Amino acid sequence: MSEVAVPRLQALGIEKVFPGAKPVHALGPIDISLAENEFVSIVGTSGCGKSTLLMVAAGLTEPSAGEILVDGVPISGAGRDRGVVFQTYTLFPWMSARANIEFALRGESGLTSADRRRVADEHLELVGLGKYADAYPRQLSGGMKQRVAIARALCYRPRILLMDEPFGALDAQTRLLMQELLTRIWEAHKLTVLFITHDVDEAVYISDRVIVMTNQPGQVKEEVAITLPRPRTIEIQETPQFLTLRHRILTSIREESLAREPGFSAGA
Repeated sequence: MSEVAVPRLQALGIEKVFPGAKPVHALGPIDISLAENEFVSIVGTSGCGKSTLLMVAAGLTEPSAGEILVDGVPISGAGRDRGVVFQTYTLFPWMSARANIEFALRGESGLTSADRRRVADEHLELVGLGKYADAYPRQLSGGMKQRVAIARALCYRPRILLMDEPFGALDAQTRLLMQELLTRIWEAHKLTVLFITHDVDEAVYISDRVIVMTNQPGQVKEEVAITLPRPRTIEIQETPQFLTLRHRILTSIREESLAREPGFSAGA
């Protein structure tokens, strides 16, 4: 009998309650699993707990209940097995693009300064910024800064990449280019990705599976398998299969939006 593969990332019974005079039950209970090399996006209404779930998975926020497992082992905080990319670029403004990446490699044992420089340059090439290694963040566009952030998150070879609306602040054209770039990187350097977004087209285009969350407290409403063939190009967004998946997910989110409005129903 073949062995059942252990999920690369699991959230088991995760809940998050923010304390206060009126405690806010923001999340859960929620259970999700991501397989090795799987690309999963999470969508839902504003305030449904998408980013909170990612912060818990990153080990940057303690859950009120439940646990996160990586390869079957509970996490106890942030770790180098998980790379994180936020919507804000989080680059050190006084460091060059290369130095920002080298900084992330300081904890890697056995790497000399020359090794760190080589790895940084390799990852800048990976995201198409080899010519900008010596540029400072103020000299880079928003899309270029986010490329540096992605290169930095990948440079120490995490098993999981956690991305919280990383392209949300970009203009439409740059966003499309970044989606294509991320898809190419993922297809060439397989790793598990948990991607938070409010853009349904983006979620369908880049994902293997899309999880739709309910209103607060956020739980799994449904999971939609994205069966579009890979490799993908932007033209796939005009196909009937893409439009059908997009409509299904938008309808599911709309039901949650209308459920929050008194006097409305999903059929209104």
